[in-house]
Amino acid sequence: MNCILRHFFAALIAGLIAVPSAVQAQQTGGEDAKLRTAIASPARTPRYAARDNWRHPYEVLRFFGIKNSMSVVEIWPGRRGWWMEILIPYLHNSGRYIAVQNRNPKKRFHAKPGVEMVVSNFTSAVQLGAPGSVDMVLTFRNLHNWMKRGVADNAFAAFLKVLKPGGVLGMVDHRSRTGGPQDPKALSGYVLEDYAIALVEKAGFRFVGKSEVNANPLDSTDHPAGVWTLAPSYRLKDKDRAKYEAIGESDRFVLKFVKP
Repeated sequence: MNCILRHFFAALIAGLIAVPSAVQAQQTGGEDAKLRTAIASPARTPRYAARDNWRHPYEVLRFFGIKNSMSVVEIWPGRRGWWMEILIPYLHNSGRYIAVQNRNPKKRFHAKPGVEMVVSNFTSAVQLGAPGSVDMVLTFRNLHNWMKRGVADNAFAAFLKVLKPGGVLGMVDHRSRTGGPQDPKALSGYVLEDYAIALVEKAGFRFVGKSEVNANPLDSTDHPAGVWTLAPSYRLKDKDRAKYEAIGESDRFVLKFVKP
């Protein structure tokens, strides 16, 4: 395994193993100190941590109701994913973290401590684990990709199957505010919130509610290169860069569903 990555993930986890038991006890109240510690870890990739003010990881995960004793599946996190850097140390020891990758990554992914892995691009029915075996499925900015590939129904069916009754599906994606109609392929990267809710409910989930923590009223959602016009992609490179920097990251819905 790559030595740098081994030390990186060891540092992430070690930083939380050393947290006193008093900190663990604080999680039963209104504040989750272990989650705060995972987010504040100096072992996180600096350019990832710099995006916290747009992505609000603490508020999002608390809204979804995460606890460090849960079994959590994250969908398509990438080899060194933004949320994975928080979730792995947070769930270490007490919980369970399962990553569903859309392609078979290099061997170095398999060796990361605290990671179980499933590979699926959802082009066909797939089992992500034993039926009814996990507490939470999380997906961040993936729905538009499934719509483009025509696999959203397969993905949601797999989530419903692996979740326990009462288990949570937490979903974040770029929210269209153009008024519709929705492009069924979501080629701009943006999805109408009502369309997303209906799509998940059709799969058998019950909509619980939404958070506006990742709302961005400066995002008109009608950019020339779609959502990738904005940070962190800046697909137009230097063209109108100051304009798009001033907008920040995309307007996003944060939606919570449960398996009945």
